Amino acid sequence: MAFIAPLKGVHFNPQKVGKLDEVVTPPYDVISANGVDSYLARNPYNMIRLDIIKSLGPGDDNDARYQAAADLFQQWLEQEVLVRDSTPGIYLYQTEYSHPSGQRLTRKGFVCLVELAEFAEGVVKPHEQTFDTVIADRLRLTATCKAQFSQIFSLYSDPRNEVMNLLEQEASEPVGSVTDADGCIHSLWRVTEQKTIKEVQRHLVDKSLYIADGHHRYTTALAYRKMVGEAQGGLAANSPANHIIMYLCPMEDPGLSVLPTHRLLRWPGAMATQELLHRLKNYFNCEEVVSGSREGVIAEVLAQMGELENQSPDKSSSTFGVYHPAEDRCFLLSLKQEARDVLAGRAEPLRDLDVVVLSDLIIDKALGLDHHRCEQENLVGYYSDHEEALDMAIKESLAKDEFTPLLFVMNPTRVKQVREVADANLIMPHKSTYFYPKIMTGLLFNQLVDGEEIDTLA
Repeated sequence: MAFIAPLKGVHFNPQKVGKLDEVVTPPYDVISANGVDSYLARNPYNMIRLDIIKSLGPGDDNDARYQAAADLFQQWLEQEVLVRDSTPGIYLYQTEYSHPSGQRLTRKGFVCLVELAEFAEGVVKPHEQTFDTVIADRLRLTATCKAQFSQIFSLYSDPRNEVMNLLEQEASEPVGSVTDADGCIHSLWRVTEQKTIKEVQRHLVDKSLYIADGHHRYTTALAYRKMVGEAQGGLAANSPANHIIMYLCPMEDPGLSVLPTHRLLRWPGAMATQELLHRLKNYFNCEEVVSGSREGVIAEVLAQMGELENQSPDKSSSTFGVYHPAEDRCFLLSLKQEARDVLAGRAEPLRDLDVVVLSDLIIDKALGLDHHRCEQENLVGYYSDHEEALDMAIKESLAKDEFTPLLFVMNPTRVKQVREVADANLIMPHKSTYFYPKIMTGLLFNQLVDGEEIDTLA
């Protein structure tokens, strides 16, 4: 059972910082070390100064960077650069954006606190693996700053949209609005009506929550709860350390989008197109796609893949595009029915995932590159933007002699598949989902105040 609660949200004061657009950032895990300076240059109050990116290496492994963020957080609260709402509320979070297809969409969700539950309890369900080094870094930041700076992005089922209808009727207090680098507009309103909050709490109490983005942040919160509980000799259910700030979106929302993450494979050595096709022919039907330009051929193969995917509403079409930049040739790959037998060792919810077909049949079986080698030698790059992936594939084909870049373009994983995998207590391969747009860091976050009591469901 999912227990949610209102929070006293912390947000920037526009009268102190100026344009809110200049102080928010994407989640820390998509910001590269090279990108930090650009965020700092936008505004001296940029969120990157608090939600610092992970440690850059052994030389950066000290407490000073975490303490500096904590000191700055307290300073900004004292100077009212940051404002904490005096009464708890639930925050309606609406995102207007353009889908890569050109369609203009609006995704609707809300931000609240969620009582922590171990994954084994089946209340909050993951679909991705986490890594201890990342959790250790985020735990040090949380414990030092006593704050959760970025939200978990999770899904719940609400076919009749009852929760969002309740909140939209009461969302009268605007908190802020920002436009991100992609032109997506993120807007926030506060709901403080107690009757509405209690009704929303009751609606969610029998729901499971599915993590879409933020597995490391959630696991960090579990570790923080354990740490505080051990230090205090126990923890009350309504303790701030027993809760996590979370953005919740109904999985039936028409504005919910999952984008594909394309793979750029760096084959060690030289490989001509004919050898590639020979390796793939036992598993796939391979049809060449011809267009007037490189950009055109990628657009065409993606269009054909999307068409085939739409014809298969109940399961994945298992189609891929592969582009050989050195020879400027592109092929549509369609999985042969008999090739599915190779996946018989996989659990049923995983067999239908394109990312599993790609990793098991194409990269491992056809090309003979196991997962460990790909990780150790950095043979696979991940790109949500197919144009960026194409540009990188072309550059690498011109600049590198020691490997052959091969671009595999993908269809997106379906929300239904995320739910099926999570319900079966299974884990998807790395970079299986890309929920778009990302939740902005700095629009709203949660301060962990010792001694406070969270307003749980009575």
